[in-house]
Amino acid sequence: MRKTALATLLAGTFMSLNAHAIDLLQVYREALANDAVYASARSTLAAGQERVIQGRAGLLPQVGVGGSYTRSDLDASAAGIAASRSFNANSYSVSLSQPLFRVANWEQYQQSKLSVAVSEAQFGQAQQDLIVRVSQAYFDVLASQDALASVQAQKSAITEQLASAKRNFEVGTATITDSHEAQARYDLVIAQEFAAQNDLEIKRTALQQIIGKPAGNLATLRPGIKLAGPEPTVVDNWVQSAEQQNFGVISQQLALEIAQREIKRNRAGHYPTVDLVASRNHTNQTGSITSATGSVADTNVIGVQWNIPLFAGFAIDSRVREAIALENRTRSDVENARRIAAQGARQAFLGVNSGLAQVRALEAAEVSSQSALDSNRLGYQVGVRINIDVLNAQQQLFSTRRDLSRARYDTIVNGLRLKSAAGVLKEEDLAQVNALLVQ
Repeated sequence: MRKTALATLLAGTFMSLNAHAIDLLQVYREALANDAVYASARSTLAAGQERVIQGRAGLLPQVGVGGSYTRSDLDASAAGIAASRSFNANSYSVSLSQPLFRVANWEQYQQSKLSVAVSEAQFGQAQQDLIVRVSQAYFDVLASQDALASVQAQKSAITEQLASAKRNFEVGTATITDSHEAQARYDLVIAQEFAAQNDLEIKRTALQQIIGKPAGNLATLRPGIKLAGPEPTVVDNWVQSAEQQNFGVISQQLALEIAQREIKRNRAGHYPTVDLVASRNHTNQTGSITSATGSVADTNVIGVQWNIPLFAGFAIDSRVREAIALENRTRSDVENARRIAAQGARQAFLGVNSGLAQVRALEAAEVSSQSALDSNRLGYQVGVRINIDVLNAQQQLFSTRRDLSRARYDTIVNGLRLKSAAGVLKEEDLAQVNALLVQ
């Protein structure tokens, strides 16, 4: 008996947990842990951070140890006398080389630090992209839910209108045309319901792809919310921020610095190199072919080794010209990144303002459509309106409500895209959007 009660309690607990809606921040945290694109960016960052260690290695000393051990057996005969003997040779050496003047190694080290900065900028872009992708997928699900709910509400209203048309026809106060029109609208809304259900499932699958599991019920927008416009309200401020702080622009600017360092690194092929070298050699022999006497020797060497390149078959000059051409290409990429960032900021800014205007217009249209529906219903009851007028008014009202919810979601996402284009999008901005939701 107690086991049955416990099982019932646990089942009720799990059902209540499943029924509890999750909000946008919870979905975002799930995406941080499970999104494959973000995980790939995180691994790319970890790999990029190793480059500075590799670049610094060219400036640090190189130490090596080597050695050998040999055993020799000698069998010889002279004047009829045979002799044999064996001897061993054991040796080892320790060598050290410390670069003193190597311009190419120094430039490579500077490039490695810039490469780490590029990896960090790319990861910052991946973080912002995740916020936008999660928000887009989340509100796509809500929009599909609203569209399905609108279609189902419209089906319910058409069902009532169809029943009313049939009753009026039976009593002779309406023609068969009213019934046929209502039936046609009913058949159409059934097809629209199937399409809306399919679209909702597709949108839920897209969200599941990001978070790695079904999302369950989602928190929705609070009724009657008022969306705020972008701050600052001048598009030029957003464009200026995008041209300077957008992670795509920053990545290309760092790539340009790397290309400029690459020119210097290739030119260093004409420069001399100077290294500090030191070594210790130890040899221990018990004998040799010419002598049966063993020997032990230790040799210590320290000095400076230099090298001056004179001619390399024009390869160095060719690599320099290649690096200059690549620098020019990167400079063009920087300008293109600036233009793309500026255009993205302008589009998102216009999208937010246009969305806000559209929301206000649709809110007014919703009130007007509701009034029109009420008037047509009353007119139908008193005989001054026909069935098709009521059906059209119903369709207009439900379409307006669907478009209104879609406009609100698009405006919110465009606000996040605007901040992403300007390079200032953070998790705190997502928390502000999450505050607009209700369980």
